[in-house]
Amino acid sequence: MTEGQSPHIFDSKARALRRDRAAKDFANHDFLYRHMLDELLDRLGDVQRDLSDVLVVGCPDSHARDRLIAMGKRVTCTDAGFANALATGGVQAEEDALPFADASHDLIIACGTLDSVNDLPGALILMNRILRPDGLLLAAFTGAGSLPRLRAALLAAEGDRPGQHIHPQVDVRAAGDLLGRAGFAMPVADGDTLTVRYGSMFRLLDDLRGMAATNILVSRAPRLTRDILGKAAAHFAAAADPDGKTSESFAITYLSGWKPDPSQAKPARRGSATVSLAQALRPKP
Repeated sequence: MTEGQSPHIFDSKARALRRDRAAKDFANHDFLYRHMLDELLDRLGDVQRDLSDVLVVGCPDSHARDRLIAMGKRVTCTDAGFANALATGGVQAEEDALPFADASHDLIIACGTLDSVNDLPGALILMNRILRPDGLLLAAFTGAGSLPRLRAALLAAEGDRPGQHIHPQVDVRAAGDLLGRAGFAMPVADGDTLTVRYGSMFRLLDDLRGMAATNILVSRAPRLTRDILGKAAAHFAAAADPDGKTSESFAITYLSGWKPDPSQAKPARRGSATVSLAQALRPKP
C-alpha cells in the first residue's frame, strides 16, 4: 500500500462472488435490505424537490429500481456483484470506484453496502462529485452495535484466542463526520435497531449468507471448526427467551447529505448535527 491509499480491509473478489451466490435466494433473506430501503424511500417522500436522475448503489434485486421508476424517476443501478448488476440492467462497480460522470445525477440511494467498502471516505467523496448541485445522498447500512449475540457467542466459544469473524463497524457519529469531510452540506446521521428472533444460531448464519453479509475481511480467520460452532451455538441458545428464541440486533445507520449549492442555508459545523434525518428532510415552510 502506497502513502495516501486506504488500507485494503475487505476482499473485493470475495465480496462480488458472495453477492452473486446470494442473488438466487435473496428474496428469502431480504428482510434487512427491505427494512432499510423502505425507510430511505419513506424519507425521500418528505423531500419536495425534483430529483429525477437516480443512481442506486447496491442492487441485490430490482425492488428499488422498480419502486423509483413508479415514482417517475430515471434510474441507473450499480452493484459490486456481476449477477446483480446484470439482472437490473446496471453496472458492476465498487462504491469507491463508481464509473459515472461528475454532476450526472440528482439523487444517490446507497442501501446496504457501505459497511464493506475499503475506502468509505473516498466513496462518499466520489458520490458527492457524481451529484449535481443541490443533489441528495441517502444511505443506509449496518453499523456499530450490530450482531451482539453472535459476537458474544463466538468470543465465548473460541476462548483466549478469538479470530476476527465480524467486520469492524462504523458508528453513527463517525459516519456523520465522514459526510462533512466528503463535502456534503447539511450532513445528518441517525439510526435505528432492527431486532430479529432466531430459534438457533445456524438460522442466523443462514440469513447472513443469504444476504451476502458473511465475513469478507482480507485477514479473516480460518473457517470455524465443528467443535467451535457447537460451543457458539450453545452460548447463543443460552441467551434465549422462555420460548426458546434468541433476540439478535442489527443496528442501522442512516445518512443524508446535500451537494452544496448557493441556494442552501449555511451548513452546520462538522460533527454538530443532532437532529434526526427525518427532521432534516421535512419540506421547508
